[in-house]
Amino acid sequence: MSITDSVKGAAQALVQGAMAKLVPLAPDSWIPGGVPDPLIVRKHGAIGKPISRLDGVLKVQGAARFAAEIMLDDMVYASLAYATIPRGRIATLETEAAEAAPGVALVMTYRNAPRMNPPGVFGSSPTAVGPSDLPVMQDDRIHWNGQPIAVVLAETQEQADHAKSLIRVTYTPEPSTTLLSKAKAAGSAPGVFMGQPLLDEIGDAEAELVKAPHRVDHIYRTPRHNHNPIEPHGATISWVDGALIIHDMSQMVSATAATLADVFGLKPEQVRITSPYVGGGFGSKGLWDHQIVGAAAARLSGRPVRINLSREGVYRLVGGRTLTEQRVAIGANADGHLTAMIHTGIAVMTPHNNMPEPFILATRSAYAADSFKLSVETVEMNMLANTFMRAPGEAVGTFALESAIDELTIELGMDPVDLRIRNEPDKDPISGLPFSSRNIVEAWRAGADRFGWAKRSAIPGGHRDGEWLVGMGCATGTYPYYRMPGAAARITLTIEGKAIIEVAAHEMGMGTSTTTAMVAADRLGLSIDHVEVRYGDSKIPGAIMAGGSQQTAAIGGAVIAAHNALVAQLLKLAGNASPLAGLSVNEVGSEDGALVKLDDPAKRETYASILARAQRDSVTAEEQGSQPLELMHWSMHSHSAIFCEVGVNAVTGEVRVNRILGSFDCGRILNPKTARSQFRGGIIMGLGMALMEETQFDERNGRIMNPSLAEYHIPVHLDVPEIDVIWTDIADPHTPMGAHGIGEIGITGVAAAVANAIYNATGKRVRDLPITLDKLL
Repeated sequence: MSITDSVKGAAQALVQGAMAKLVPLAPDSWIPGGVPDPLIVRKHGAIGKPISRLDGVLKVQGAARFAAEIMLDDMVYASLAYATIPRGRIATLETEAAEAAPGVALVMTYRNAPRMNPPGVFGSSPTAVGPSDLPVMQDDRIHWNGQPIAVVLAETQEQADHAKSLIRVTYTPEPSTTLLSKAKAAGSAPGVFMGQPLLDEIGDAEAELVKAPHRVDHIYRTPRHNHNPIEPHGATISWVDGALIIHDMSQMVSATAATLADVFGLKPEQVRITSPYVGGGFGSKGLWDHQIVGAAAARLSGRPVRINLSREGVYRLVGGRTLTEQRVAIGANADGHLTAMIHTGIAVMTPHNNMPEPFILATRSAYAADSFKLSVETVEMNMLANTFMRAPGEAVGTFALESAIDELTIELGMDPVDLRIRNEPDKDPISGLPFSSRNIVEAWRAGADRFGWAKRSAIPGGHRDGEWLVGMGCATGTYPYYRMPGAAARITLTIEGKAIIEVAAHEMGMGTSTTTAMVAADRLGLSIDHVEVRYGDSKIPGAIMAGGSQQTAAIGGAVIAAHNALVAQLLKLAGNASPLAGLSVNEVGSEDGALVKLDDPAKRETYASILARAQRDSVTAEEQGSQPLELMHWSMHSHSAIFCEVGVNAVTGEVRVNRILGSFDCGRILNPKTARSQFRGGIIMGLGMALMEETQFDERNGRIMNPSLAEYHIPVHLDVPEIDVIWTDIADPHTPMGAHGIGEIGITGVAAAVANAIYNATGKRVRDLPITLDKLL
């Protein structure tokens, strides 16, 4: 993909030494265009071992306290009232009955809310994490159906909810756009994602398409999707001596704290966000109106506030994936060589946010072709601001792209796996950069063999089992490797041979804290039970975001830098009496709780010995990760090959996914146990996208009509088949850990694999998600 400014500043070598027995510590050992020093794996190292999540015991015992479980003295509970028109003004707002209701401490509206600055939009400044730049409860304007118009604070949640129901409001509507056809008629604008245009053109793809002896050209549609983390959004908020303290469920504590400081006119050190546990995020656990409203109400009332959104409240307030209409047109020669690749279309946004669904991202690097025309245009509707949702762009973009590739195989009479392998690029088709590591062909072949792809019938409807039509489909997925700048780490090493690692990172259940402990343990030459990881607190140095599948990479870079600084201090403390006297940082490594001369392992001294002689109980080093540079030199991606078998009932149209396999190429897998869980979770989310997930949007008034898990369908146990997961485990030589991100690659390609399997089973091509039975009857 194109290198954005944020990504240019977002990469440098990751933690090469995390897998080493004797870890080279030279900070400049990684050279752009070169190859890192060979890794020497510790016999008893943690990396590569299937280690259970360290936070798992606390969670299953109920000992892990989440944001909405923090208890504070004199705390009140909040309930939000939401607007019911898409655009306009509040005409009348009657709150007297609510204010007089039992237990009510405060009713806050735009009339009495403290004055606050509008939050910055994510991507427009280094700290902003909000989905929009609208002022929060500062005037009578309504911008979407579901906007908070009042907050009630009461002694119990039940009292707050009851009092909220007593608020009476009328509106003066203003012209709004809630029909997609009306939005398209008003015209579109070029899409911009993370500061870069969503537009790539190489050659004349339209002309090449016309000349192509074989071609497909179709429109594919994907609906809105809402976030449904198992933990609804909430926070526990207090003001202490003029400082704002929020116990939040956040994917970005540092950026949230910085943005809230701007909103309330505070110094950065006057805001603290803690978020030790997050019950799912997928892109949604950033800064939304509820934290700002809750903090303002806590300040106005002088009491701590618990604000916990109901499931409906999440739908009203927290954005998700926006809808898209995508044209994919592909031209090919008779041998399958692609001559034209066109992927264009529209994504819907609001007037007050800047998050188009960048569905062309995967197409930029997936296949070689003689010509390209890729673009995303945006149209505006008055609705809740959309935001990042697992694999934004790639998840829905691969549905269109990989469905079209499958349609091309029908046109050519070729095997779908063979066509994909035949069009493997030898360098990035758009940027021209060499790939740092690309082993997707190995993943395709291993996956096809394991899945039994050779048994697939090439004739749609050619395999039947009673009432069930059985088919197989496949699709590829790709997701970029990222590493954001600004990460930092603090390492404290004690005389007892234990280490405390502090990073402003986040644990959303994917095993980040465990992987961090593994990386630090191997880097320090300690066993994992001698490493404690502290995270999820904005007071910890650095800024790390759990997004873009880049958190592990960002943490790793910071841990490497802090460890280098720690070793420099230890060598200084060791002095002339040490066997390591006179050695520099790049001449030593860590092993078994000691510093060791790299080329003479007999020369070593334990951490305990160094600290004892220096009469120190501990030593601490804090360092910011060096500026990331990888993506300036290579095109870097995780890859997947997804295989799916479905049964479609010939009578009812019911679809059952019988089995699915994900074959992944994501570099070195650091923890197979948590990685397998991540891959499977992404695949399950992809099954939901394929078959059931859809936000029902009332185009008359812009209201979400299915704001609950009773009506918004996601996969349950009986919907999920056997899921097999394999991977290449081929380290990328240009990331020092050898690893790529895995959080979002699991979902990419899944919807297309299901759709392609349904076509193979029935001969019916569905180009409009979700694939519900009415589309198959």
